Formats: sequence, C-alpha cells, structure tokens
Amino acid sequence: MRIPCPICGTRDRREFYYQGAASLLDRPAPGAGGEVWHAYLHLRDNPAGRTRDLWYHEAGCGAWLVVERDTLTHEIFGAALVETSDAD
Repeated sequence: MRIPCPICGTRDRREFYYQGAASLLDRPAPGAGGEVWHAYLHLRDNPAGRTRDLWYHEAGCGAWLVVERDTLTHEIFGAALVETSDAD
C-alpha cells in the first residue's frame, strides 16, 4: 500500500504509523462524564470498506495525515494534513 503524503509525495506505508480512526481527533471535553471517556478510549468500530484514518509519517516529514482508504481493497482515495482536513 502506498500513501500520498502532501509534503513528501507518495510513499510506502511502512514509513507511516497507523493511529486509528480520524474521529479520535474529536476528543470529549475535559469535564465529560466517565461513560463518554470510556467510549472514546475503549470502544472502536471495525468497519469494512471506506474509512478515514489518522496516520503519522514517522520515517518521513513527521506530518500527521488523515488518509481516506478502503479496508477491503487497500485502495487509497487521498490524504490531507490534519491541520487542513475536516476530521469528521
């Protein structure tokens, strides 16, 4: 699988570190109840198909990316810097 880094260009996925669903960027408020924090920290979907994921370009420029991909086919639809993406 090859990921298109907006800074470095298309690179092999081994240069990146997968961090989870892009929705992780939407943290609960500090005063949110225990149920809300439990769901945020421990409950994850395992979707089959198109997803938006958070990746870190560890062996490259060090950018955080939101990558749109298909978990069944490994097709990459695009990637954007976290600062410029609409993260769910």
